[in-house]
Amino acid sequence: MPDNILEDFLTINPNGLYCKYGNFYLDPTQPVTIAVISHAHADHAVSGNDTVYCTEATHAFMALRYGRNTGKVFNIAAYHSTFTIGGVDITFISAGHMLGSAQVLMEYKGARYLYTGDYKVQPDATCDPIEWAEADVLITESTFADPNVLHPDPVSEIKKLNDIKINILLGAYALGKSQRLINLMNEHAPQKKILVHHRIMPINAIYARMGYPIGRHEIYGRKLMKNQEEFVYIVPPFTFDSYIRAKDVKRLFASGWNNLQVNKQDTLFISDHVDWNDILMAVEHVKPKQIWTLHGNGLHLKKHFGDKIAVKILN
Repeated sequence: MPDNILEDFLTINPNGLYCKYGNFYLDPTQPVTIAVISHAHADHAVSGNDTVYCTEATHAFMALRYGRNTGKVFNIAAYHSTFTIGGVDITFISAGHMLGSAQVLMEYKGARYLYTGDYKVQPDATCDPIEWAEADVLITESTFADPNVLHPDPVSEIKKLNDIKINILLGAYALGKSQRLINLMNEHAPQKKILVHHRIMPINAIYARMGYPIGRHEIYGRKLMKNQEEFVYIVPPFTFDSYIRAKDVKRLFASGWNNLQVNKQDTLFISDHVDWNDILMAVEHVKPKQIWTLHGNGLHLKKHFGDKIAVKILN
């Protein structure tokens, strides 16, 4: 690959991550004129942009969440279908993070830049698996870029539910995480009766419409939870704390973040982000000359690669 990397190809300003050579933003934090959005989680997909490029599923989730304020013009791109913005050729490839999530491969003047967005390498039947592309620059999230952070096997984590015989109140993010949990429970804890908060059900419907049925579940009913029949009630974070006085239930939160776990004994560590080993795997596949980091601490990567690969911390 040619050694013509532009060190200012991406910069950060008050609106987010900006590519001046194409005059567009990647996952802007404020509404902008042209936005390339990697996936539909709110910290990556704001409403009100003038022109948006994203996958079909990302558009569907944004439309559900934002309604009329979703954005003015949407350009829907399939994986591996290249489009051009301001002279920069752009191709979406699967990020494996959630349904519709995309890495953004940008090619400009012979150099290739791969923005991962959020990504994971663990198997997940509720979205396309991660794909790899070689690039001169890997722009990676570094949320868990620490040698001491290694995510456990999600199947082993979900099987913990089999040892809990009382009803469970399970906190989980509504988009992406909840659907993955439902699918995992259907596969590895099939005796559980899965109840879902009403805010999550329309998201599940989009999964089904997109060809990703997540498995057996039903909408929550208060009368059902009065019986001890190994119910698992999945609720979004804003609702989880409102059930603080719920009796005769085991409270769990499914997340890769320590501060979201209920206590040290009752944990369900299921992350949709890459850990330290996963990032090293990404570097092996992408074969970058440089690594640029976002959303976390890139110092561990800088120390690990030393003089072998230049590491630049963008945030």
